[in-house]
Amino acid sequence: MSADLYRLALAVLQPGYEETTAPDWLRRALGEGLGGAVLFARNRPDAGHVRALRAENPGVVVAVDEEGGAVTRLEVAAGSSFPGNRALGVIDDVALTERVGRQIGRMLAEADITLNYAPSADVNADPANPVIGVRSFGPTADLVARHTVAYVHGVQGAGVAACAKHFPGHGDTATDSHLALPTVHASGQVLAERDLPPFRAAIRAGVRAIMCGHLLVPALDPELPATLSRAILTDLLRDELGFDGMLVTDAIEMRAVAARFTPGEIAVRALAAGADAICAGLTTERTLYELRDAIVAAVREGVLPEERLAQAAARVRAVSDWYGEQAALREKARADADPGVGLDAARAALTTSGTRRLTRPPLVVEVNTRFSQAVDPAMPAGLTAALAELLPGTARARLAEEGELPPFDDRPVVLVVHDAARHAWVRERVAQAVQVRPDVIVVDTGVPADPPAGPHATHVATHGVSRVSARAAAEWLVR
Repeated sequence: MSADLYRLALAVLQPGYEETTAPDWLRRALGEGLGGAVLFARNRPDAGHVRALRAENPGVVVAVDEEGGAVTRLEVAAGSSFPGNRALGVIDDVALTERVGRQIGRMLAEADITLNYAPSADVNADPANPVIGVRSFGPTADLVARHTVAYVHGVQGAGVAACAKHFPGHGDTATDSHLALPTVHASGQVLAERDLPPFRAAIRAGVRAIMCGHLLVPALDPELPATLSRAILTDLLRDELGFDGMLVTDAIEMRAVAARFTPGEIAVRALAAGADAICAGLTTERTLYELRDAIVAAVREGVLPEERLAQAAARVRAVSDWYGEQAALREKARADADPGVGLDAARAALTTSGTRRLTRPPLVVEVNTRFSQAVDPAMPAGLTAALAELLPGTARARLAEEGELPPFDDRPVVLVVHDAARHAWVRERVAQAVQVRPDVIVVDTGVPADPPAGPHATHVATHGVSRVSARAAAEWLVR
């Protein structure tokens, strides 16, 4: 029984690691029954990397966050080929969203990745949300539900498992759960009408996995974050909403929970609450086995029922088994290239005011705001490079956060901002630029504020950060 218990404990872990190739300790753990791994851009995920994992455990659940837009792992060097959720919600064409989801699934199928930690099914109810924003399809339940279903159908139609996140909804928060524990202050009725419908829709659509968020939701559980709450994970998600697929935690090193509990305590409490897989985004050999041993000890001490652990491991295996059964879908998807869909979507998502165009190389002033920690720091914003391709000689000035605008000369000025709706200081810089240069062009790559006042100002909103969003904006500005 002891060996079986250790294998069960490893089966529910989905660790990440630093190395660009699968480290020896991880490969050994896979041979011992490790059930999953999560890859990030730092790992340079591709089919060769995944093959090394599957050589030790053919059924390993290999996961990535490949949302499209700002959150990409496979395309971080150049930026995503897809504009992201908010752009798709702005267009509001579910057939297009499904096409995009299928091509994301196709890309993951080519890398032999089992599970996409996407889509974000969060309703971005708070425009000041520091971590969801453009990762959400939008601010209303119906819109998000429609596009969550379309995205799930697209990814899973390509033979890769999808994962709706961050249950029960991270959209109405003013805190980034990477840094601290957010509180959702909504009533139970508001949650039921606003935040839960996209998850209900995803469950009806057959989504294979759901990720819970590190969120305190007092209307559902006044004491414990969702990750550790039986009331939320079992009573609500399992019993009321009827989800029987794999439930994975958000990364347990995030400060929302890590500031309060040790990794082992988080893993045990999450499993006891109803989670099936523990995402540990940054793991070493030592911490992996500490997690395993904490789970084993909890079972032996009667804190975690062995039946609950076995159920969790079975749900992880079910995702692996489902993936194994979809080989024909993946083969069909690989042959079903739709290379222009991302750029088509980015073009359709642009919202513009003003008529000014660029006829000579501009000065691009990047008004930098920090992206959330969900976004890989290597991911480029891209508009300057996209304009330089079309107008050689384009120059760039980078503004530090809350820095002052540079002096302007007679060149056209393009001000690139992100999430102006969320940052008062960014709106102040826009107003200052319009005052000095009434002909300024403002491009917002996030959740935009109202276009700047002034008869000559031009405003472009891409509603996403991606290579194709930058290309679409650049094309519009020079046409």
